[in-house]
Amino acid sequence: MHADIKATGPSRSSFARLASMREAGLIVIILALCIAMSFASPHFLTWGNFRAMLMSFSIEGIVVVGMTILLIVGGIDLSVGSVVCFSMVVSGALFLMGLDPWTASLIGIAVSALIGAVMGFFVTVVGLNHFITSLAAMVIVRGLCLVITKGTPLSLFTLPPEFKAIGQGSFQGIPYVIIIFVVVVAIFDFLLRRATAFRKVFYTGSNEKAAQFSGIKTNQVKFWVTVLCATLSGVAGVIYMARFGAATPTFGAGMELNIIAAAVIGGASLKGGSGTIFGAILGIALLSVVTSSLILLDISVYWQDMIKGCILLAAVSADHFLHAKKS
Repeated sequence: MHADIKATGPSRSSFARLASMREAGLIVIILALCIAMSFASPHFLTWGNFRAMLMSFSIEGIVVVGMTILLIVGGIDLSVGSVVCFSMVVSGALFLMGLDPWTASLIGIAVSALIGAVMGFFVTVVGLNHFITSLAAMVIVRGLCLVITKGTPLSLFTLPPEFKAIGQGSFQGIPYVIIIFVVVVAIFDFLLRRATAFRKVFYTGSNEKAAQFSGIKTNQVKFWVTVLCATLSGVAGVIYMARFGAATPTFGAGMELNIIAAAVIGGASLKGGSGTIFGAILGIALLSVVTSSLILLDISVYWQDMIKGCILLAAVSADHFLHAKKS
């Protein structure tokens, strides 16, 4: 049965070449957009604009890392926006109750991981698919955010400066948000490429039955990857709380569109078995440049959502075409 897994080697190498071509193409598109926008708007090539884009996609990028790994294993999580918000709300509510912000944040992240564990249970034990499970979680968790806050944003202006520094401060001119993002990307990119445990993610997503026959406990792999995605969403929620000094129960609505789009644009397949962290980060960078461009060009927010949806549709269509051609 090991031969079944090994047989996927050539296809994985071809996917690696395809991924590198896709990443190179994304870099070219991003550079072309930046050059075009430098002529279209005098405000695009400014440090303030680039800093805003970097700050924005750095926090979302942390969630994209988890989503990419989950897509590789063959899953998907529609609840990431709600979990980000829930982490903010729980951490903020505990802080207002008198708990120090560090402990409150750890609890917020732990509760986010628990949500991932519950979803993982329904996927691996009950037998539901990730789509339905995460859709239900999205609605339930968003409802919990509204219940805890009673629909009113939590004002956290009394957060200590050393905690706010996570989202607002910088080291040697580099925002801590970007430093955290780079560290997270570097760690998981290395693990995904080198660690044996994370190679099981690819095996499970490529051919789950063959992986099972080769001795891989695929349900365990899917469970922990689901927990990881939710945990990283919780981390992002804490950073957002530190950055904005507030916890809004409607925050993160629609975030899953950006996250999934970025991962798929970067080469993660909705069918599982392929994807890279670097590609996903390029995907979120592209969406960030597009969003900034539309804002600077004073395009209506309604058109912005439509354009992002079209980009996602194009990426999914390309993914489908490539898989159909391969088969």
